[in-house]
Amino acid sequence: MLKVLSETSGTNHMKLDESVKAAGLTPTADLLQDAAQRALAYVQSVHDRPVNVSTQALQGLNEFRHSLPHAGLDAHEVLRRLDEAGSPATVPTTGGRYFGLVIGGAMPATIAANWLATAWDQNACFRWTSPIAAALEEVALRWIGDLFGLPDDIGGAFVTGASLANFAALAAARHALLSRLGWDVEAKGLYGAPELRVVVSKETHVTVSKALSMLGLGRERVIVVPTDQQGRMRVSELPELDEQTIVCIQAGNVNTGDFDPAREICRLARKAGAWVHVDGAFGLWALANRDFDTLTDGVAEADSWATDGHKWLNVPYDNGIVLVRRAATLRAAMSLNAAYLAEGDVTDREPSHYTPESSRRARGVDIWAALLNLGRDGVAGLIERTCRYAGIFAQGLEASGFEVLNHVALNQVLVSFGTPEMTRAVINRLQADGICWCGGTVWQGRVAMRISVSSWATTDADVQTSLQAMIHAAEACAP
Repeated sequence: MLKVLSETSGTNHMKLDESVKAAGLTPTADLLQDAAQRALAYVQSVHDRPVNVSTQALQGLNEFRHSLPHAGLDAHEVLRRLDEAGSPATVPTTGGRYFGLVIGGAMPATIAANWLATAWDQNACFRWTSPIAAALEEVALRWIGDLFGLPDDIGGAFVTGASLANFAALAAARHALLSRLGWDVEAKGLYGAPELRVVVSKETHVTVSKALSMLGLGRERVIVVPTDQQGRMRVSELPELDEQTIVCIQAGNVNTGDFDPAREICRLARKAGAWVHVDGAFGLWALANRDFDTLTDGVAEADSWATDGHKWLNVPYDNGIVLVRRAATLRAAMSLNAAYLAEGDVTDREPSHYTPESSRRARGVDIWAALLNLGRDGVAGLIERTCRYAGIFAQGLEASGFEVLNHVALNQVLVSFGTPEMTRAVINRLQADGICWCGGTVWQGRVAMRISVSSWATTDADVQTSLQAMIHAAEACAP
């Protein structure tokens, strides 16, 4: 039996290569082996590279700036150019010493799963265009809901990132509130609709504002609630809530990592009939570790949530997740129908009815692979380890005489090296040195360097090496 399968497989590969050659293309097996070798070499070397892009590498990008040739190049030559001129110009975010923004590095299991899913080239729009994509989405969403302690019957979808996840969740909120008032916003739009109010924190992320603008709710028509020294919404300053109000809260402030007081806000909203949406692009994953229960208290009581897989879960780009307490609400806001789109069993989850996109890649494969590879304990451990590293950075910098501006509640550290000019100089020096990479920010009027620890690849040695690089950069910039 195995011999027959082997012979059949070999025959199929020969037929495939014959078809490829007939089309004037490069045989698939040779090309994929070439790509795999180059990708492996990149992954194995990235940890030893400087965490910046050299001037020479940037100049090498000129190789791509030419007019489109009349005759196409051999695929191996295309790959060679991409690797030899492109790889040096990548930012080594997949190594262990990149602490800019909140960027994870794709874990090996997720890279491999992503490669296979790319070879499948599935359109995850419908169950009938990809049964495997639909099945893995269902499984991964169930696992995420369980990991976060959310209701069993939540609705969800995989989108490009938290920007689109916020958009989809707030579209569900808009639908829910207006439908209660007898208004079909998907059919009638906002012309003549009952007015909704949106309450946000002074620290609300720009992606929430962008989503509100795209939904016709207005980024400037919001009610802004003041925050405390950690960037947490002051509950005492909330306006009176009602059934026409959407409250947007944060799980993981992009500067301090702290959470808005979710339980108290959700309690007030539930009593008033308002909707609570949680923007948890990275911070929502803290729900997977019980050590952070005090921080995450009440987050699971909200009505919708947005998060990323390509941040703290460390899966390849692009991968975001929208979750809504009532699946029917998300479906009502996102569903599409046409005569030529065959409907399956109405009891089955049809992926396209829960996401703004129609044709899309099978993102759920990456999430499924990451969760299965890590397990519940592995996800919790990843959160614990990176937060512990953030604490080590804060302690080491304070011990060296520098001012940490935030209480390190999660994986974010803000540090001032004195004057704004001095802090900017240290950031520039550190980035130029290439040992590690941190970005700048302004926190409540203070210029600061921000350290975001979110990569699975970061080790104890990376933290100590990076900490010394920060101190040396500060010493070199001292007057």
